[in-house]
Amino acid sequence: MELKEIHLGEAETRFAKIVWQNEPVTTSALYRLSKEALGWTNSTTFTVLRRLCKKGLFRTEEGVVTSLVSRKDFFAEQSQKFVSESFDGSFPSFLAAFSERQKLTPEEIEAVRSMIEKFEKGEGS
Repeated sequence: MELKEIHLGEAETRFAKIVWQNEPVTTSALYRLSKEALGWTNSTTFTVLRRLCKKGLFRTEEGVVTSLVSRKDFFAEQSQKFVSESFDGSFPSFLAAFSERQKLTPEEIEAVRSMIEKFEKGEGS
C-alpha cells in the first residue's frame, strides 16, 4: 500500500500517536493507554487498531503492536501532500502563508536557515 493512500481522522491520529510513542506495545498495554488518554473501551481500541492495521500503518503479532510506517515518515508524507495540494508544491509559498499569521521565532528562523544550508551542501534529506 502506498503511503499517500493512508488517511487518518482526528481520533485515528491521536490513537496512532499513542502507538508510535509506546511501540513496541502489547495490546493489553495499548487498551490501558487508550482508556487513559482517549476514554476508549477495549472494543473501540480493538476496532481502531484493526482498521489501522488494515490501512497498513501498524501490525499486531503475538499480542504486540508495531508500526509499518514510522511517525516521521507518515507526517512527512502528509506534509508534502498538503504543500503539494494547497500551494502547488511550493515550500516558499507555504512558509510565506504560515508566517503571515504566526511569526517565526529567532530560533525557528535559524532552524530554517540551517536546513537551507544543509540542502545547499547536499546534506538534506
